[in-house]
Amino acid sequence: MKLRSPLSGRRWTSLRLRLIVVFGLVALTAAVSASGIAYWLNREAVLSRTQEAALGDFRQEMQNRAARLPGDPTAEELQRTAEQMAGSSPGYSVLLVDEKKDGRTVVGSGGPDAFKLTDVPRSLRHAVNDRQKVTSGNDAAYHMYWQRTKPDGNPYLVGGTRIVGGGPTGYMYKSLATERDDLNALAWSLCIATGLALLGSALLAQAAASTVLRPVQRLGDAARRLGEGELDTRLDVSGNDELADLSHTFNKTAEALEKKVADMSAREESSRRFVADMSHELRTPLTALTAVTEVLEEEIDGLDPMIAPAVELVVSETRRLNNLVENLMEVTRFDAGTARLVLDDVDVADMVTACIDARAWLDAVELDAERGIVARLDPRRLDVILANLIGNALKHGGSPVRVSVRTEERTLVIAVKDNGPGIPEDVLPHVFDRFYKASASRPKSDGSGLGLSIAMENAHIHGGDITAANDPAGGALFTLKLPVDLTETETGE
Repeated sequence: MKLRSPLSGRRWTSLRLRLIVVFGLVALTAAVSASGIAYWLNREAVLSRTQEAALGDFRQEMQNRAARLPGDPTAEELQRTAEQMAGSSPGYSVLLVDEKKDGRTVVGSGGPDAFKLTDVPRSLRHAVNDRQKVTSGNDAAYHMYWQRTKPDGNPYLVGGTRIVGGGPTGYMYKSLATERDDLNALAWSLCIATGLALLGSALLAQAAASTVLRPVQRLGDAARRLGEGELDTRLDVSGNDELADLSHTFNKTAEALEKKVADMSAREESSRRFVADMSHELRTPLTALTAVTEVLEEEIDGLDPMIAPAVELVVSETRRLNNLVENLMEVTRFDAGTARLVLDDVDVADMVTACIDARAWLDAVELDAERGIVARLDPRRLDVILANLIGNALKHGGSPVRVSVRTEERTLVIAVKDNGPGIPEDVLPHVFDRFYKASASRPKSDGSGLGLSIAMENAHIHGGDITAANDPAGGALFTLKLPVDLTETETGE
């Protein structure tokens, strides 16, 4: 089984991960700073203590032993004194140097290290042998000087001084390896402590992030459910912090939104019911008016020439009102979600021909359709779509109107192209809007402004779509695309 890291799969933009990283960086900075300061202070304390002890003992030995040497000591005396000084010292080597009057240099050494004059830095030798003027602020001609060196990478303390009033020059050479090992152990301890502090900060950050982000996550889930339509979503509020205030605000917002949506839904339902009831109530008087207008239309040739135009206007407006009521009822059914498909296997070419023939458009329409293209559709709704598209092309475009039928994979494509000037670019986005008319100067045209929107709704209920565009060769082009087999959407809305 493959193990996954706790942070695997997390985005680098995750707030939880950013909190952990920030906590870790702060803890790392604090731990490194504290460890560095602690190491530096301990290092200075250890080295200073060792240095002061060694230099103090060496100074005392120079006064007690080297100062008692005769004015012109021999090599044996220097050697014996150096060994005595090194033997009583806390682990350092001693080098005594005396310059003879004839220019010879006599050296005596002793101690655990092979200490030679060449191991003493030149700058330290110059400082030790530099005779200074005795003043009120300086009571000695020679002073003790020291320096830390690293020959071959090993740390040593080198100190030196000279006997005042004549005598040999003495140097001490002490290894600091023990102190180095102690400081290295301290450094490792501090590194381990820094690592533990970093791990602890990560755990604390995880706990803090969980505590802080859990309400945020609940708020995000609630907002997601609210966006999906669950308007009764509310948050449980606890505490008095900023997150509690945010939860209170969310609940108030959700409550206000639920109320507003409920009010809007109620008004919309009321408006839809009003339109449906009004359309239904209008059908009865319209039926009577239609019967009367049909009688008048048959007798129009025998009417007085002064009355005939009025009769023709009544007939045309009655038909227009009848179409408007039917369209309103159809729109109401779509809005209410009660529109249903009644599917049947349809030969598309025959269907388009029947639609054109029923409306006496054969002379103005060119049909390009192969027979044998069968689709499972609602014949009545397909007739409504075709009638609206072709009628709109004839009314606002120009004849001849060309209707082509083809299939693309499992999609039926019916294209309706007119021979007019096309659709203005600012009108294209609105051609399927309800009651939209491209020309403001024709508000009382024969159309109701609902035809194309009803065609689009009928296409959608089939699971298809209609697009409007301007053909590059001129004229407007409406393209209807429907699935060839609608068995799966038979009960769809």
